Amino acid sequence: MTMGEHGPARLTRRRFLRDSAAGGAALGSVALGGAAALLSACEGGGGTPGDDRRARTVRFDLNRRIESPELWNPLAPGFRDDSGFNAALCEPLFMLNYETGEIEPWLGLEFTSNDTLDVWTLRLRDGVTWSDGEAFDADDVVFTTELLRTGPAEINFGHAIAIQRWVAAVRAVDPLTVEFTLTAPNPRFQLDHFAVKIVRCIPILPEHIWAGQDPLTFQNYDLDQGWPVFTGPYKLTSTGQSLVTWERDPEWWGVDAGFQELPAPEFLEFEVAETEEVRVARAGDNEFDVLDDVSGGAFETLRARNERFVSWYPELPYAWEDPCTRLFSLNNAVEPWNDRDLRWAVNFAVDKDQIVEIAYEGTTSKPRMFFPPYPPLEVYVDLLEEAGVFEEYPILDHDPDRARQLIESKGWTSDGEGYYSRDGVELTLQIDVISEGSEGIRLANVVSEQLQLAGIRTTLRRLAFATFAENLAQGAFEAAVDFSACGSVSEPWFSMDLFHQRRVVPLGQPADGNAVRWANAEYSRHVDAMAGLPLGDPRIEGHFIAAAREYLRDLPFFPAAHAKKLYCFNTTYWTGWATSEDNYIHPPPAVNSSHRIIHHLRPATDG
Repeated sequence: MTMGEHGPARLTRRRFLRDSAAGGAALGSVALGGAAALLSACEGGGGTPGDDRRARTVRFDLNRRIESPELWNPLAPGFRDDSGFNAALCEPLFMLNYETGEIEPWLGLEFTSNDTLDVWTLRLRDGVTWSDGEAFDADDVVFTTELLRTGPAEINFGHAIAIQRWVAAVRAVDPLTVEFTLTAPNPRFQLDHFAVKIVRCIPILPEHIWAGQDPLTFQNYDLDQGWPVFTGPYKLTSTGQSLVTWERDPEWWGVDAGFQELPAPEFLEFEVAETEEVRVARAGDNEFDVLDDVSGGAFETLRARNERFVSWYPELPYAWEDPCTRLFSLNNAVEPWNDRDLRWAVNFAVDKDQIVEIAYEGTTSKPRMFFPPYPPLEVYVDLLEEAGVFEEYPILDHDPDRARQLIESKGWTSDGEGYYSRDGVELTLQIDVISEGSEGIRLANVVSEQLQLAGIRTTLRRLAFATFAENLAQGAFEAAVDFSACGSVSEPWFSMDLFHQRRVVPLGQPADGNAVRWANAEYSRHVDAMAGLPLGDPRIEGHFIAAAREYLRDLPFFPAAHAKKLYCFNTTYWTGWATSEDNYIHPPPAVNSSHRIIHHLRPATDG
């Protein structure tokens, strides 16, 4: 950290970018000159628009190596779903379209409940087959549900816990109809578990292949047998730690069933390019059609090199707002951060406008609550404004003096360097951040600098995602830049329930949500009251305001920034990408709803 004459030096955008670049952070938008040099030096392997195979292929980038490339079991530890499982192989029953607010059918046709919301009936689309020609039917849905409901506790799939909690019984009424009997009324049963809400929903498994297999050890990989078998329009042809290739299946069920024509791309390829500079350089030479999130400066560098790249917005902020708001989480089970006054001190010390300006280069906005800024959720957050809750608990205020007052009220005193100590122990905070990708690192760097200025000596600990996630669940952290409130996109209950006190477990035991280990009985009571009310019920509003007031009073964590996803789409070979000007669906390219995007693409030569 840079020191001034009287302690920590003032944070500026120029110094932040300089120091981050010097420290080796993966900030492609920081060193634009360096990125441009890479672009100039890079001799592309992407070819030209005249290359036949290239023109029939959509190429996606991955920002980290695939540790287990032959693992295609979505229930097993270590499984990766971003190298084609979501976009090419596994099709969902339903998907939530953020742009329309509708739940759209895919493998399913409709999912309805009884009046008391405790029996749900699923009707499947007729004519769906697995990629090996076997019929996809109600027995497969029942098999998958029972596997999650009664299978081993170690199944690496969050929906397993929910199915065990909610499903009392499931049965096939006929080959295309499934009935679920729930343990209690649940108005969100379809939305939360059988529709793609964020990344994917419950993947239905082929019973004729999975029956008798160990769900924890089964690889689900044998190219000679045609495995993995799912219903998607592409088949896996090769897989490795750096490159995964898919080829269009001419026998895909959707054509004969009259659902959709074959997608236009004949091949999908997912290739690792581990730094932002390399990703941008290769994309500039048309080696990629999709970059899955870059910084604002990197996008501007890329577009200056290759004008055929587009993003969600044609101008600033360029980026689409991701559903997983970025948090600054403090471990409420670890001293001194179990003191809410100190947590509020940290919040007052953090300038969220500066986070937007410096860490995000203006490509996002600051959040009032831990939800994404989507219209259905903003209605609820506006209720807090109207009720004066944010005046009572001014979470957006940047007030360094108030931060210091709160710290000093707990007996901490400032030393000659401007840092606090008490009883000979310095006030320190270790901030964990995911090492892959630059967004979290940039945010953590800004927050770290701001806390240093407030007198808290900080250190950053960069961890591989798997280690970061394990530490978060086990409570082996002091602070973290994370996205553990992710879940709500059209109503607030799901994300709020992630911090219910029933999820609190001792340090060293894995938490299913509520990794900050915050227990508030009144908050939990109001969240429980929201759970059984139908979506949109006006009675939710009062419980929401009461629960939000408890959260803000204790402030176990705070939202640091709305997450941005600056996807880059190359129109050299393909048109029809989801953008704000052609918003048939939201734009994430490697989630389970991206089947809509793949089917919407057309060769650029068609235009």
